[in-house]
Amino acid sequence: PLAGALGREITGVSIGGGINEQAFAEIHTAWLEYNVVFFRNQNLTPDDQLAFAKRFGDIHRHLFNKAMEGYPEITELLKRPHQKLNSGGRWHSDQMYTPQPAQATMLPAREIPAYGGDTMFSSMYRAYDALSDGMKKMLAGLRGISNGDNRNNPSGMTRQERVAAGIAQISQIDPGAAQTISSHPVIRTHPETGRKLLYVGGHTERIDGWTEAESEPLLKFLMAHAARPEFVCRFRWSEGAMALWDNRCTQHFAINDYFGHQRRMHKIMIKGDTPF
Repeated sequence: PLAGALGREITGVSIGGGINEQAFAEIHTAWLEYNVVFFRNQNLTPDDQLAFAKRFGDIHRHLFNKAMEGYPEITELLKRPHQKLNSGGRWHSDQMYTPQPAQATMLPAREIPAYGGDTMFSSMYRAYDALSDGMKKMLAGLRGISNGDNRNNPSGMTRQERVAAGIAQISQIDPGAAQTISSHPVIRTHPETGRKLLYVGGHTERIDGWTEAESEPLLKFLMAHAARPEFVCRFRWSEGAMALWDNRCTQHFAINDYFGHQRRMHKIMIKGDTPF
């Protein structure tokens, strides 16, 4: 285990070489229990990564980020030495703004900076459990509106504004008719474990039926609460390392502390279900 709240490192397995059903079952069980699992020294090819991802389900493609050349299911997260903004530099759960958010994200490291670039993960199970009974009761009937293109980004700009300003870290695409604003329960039930959890994140811009001004104090409290240190683990990357996290019950935060260095990751997401 990496921390008391969540996170476990798994050793003694080579993902790229293919794994049998027993090994996959053990990994899947550990993933559900610890919410995020880590592997080192994997050196996966994109095809290896895709094959492993598809053991968990169909691939969820990003609605805004342009895919990697030759691999429409993979997004390359590349921060070049001159870029100031990074990708994922706020607490969030991937694709929360879609009607059926990604259940899982798989991220192997291709290039890592000389220092920094760690990723933090927070347990939304722990965040829910630590709320008072009164707060749980109040939140039980609320839903959050998540927007895939709001100004909650650290830049304070929408995606297209970042593109126009020349500071977008990843090339953007038009999502077309895809739904990019969705309403989900603030208290969600995990479909596999049956546990309740807090389900708000960086994409959540207001409470359904409330104004943004009315929503701001509550969301500000919940986001600060969700990132309490006792709910968090922090992973230090190494080349060939890979993280696999459950978006349904975690948030993550990519730390932007390596200006002047390059960092390259390959991201695959797996389709999820409608939150309830």
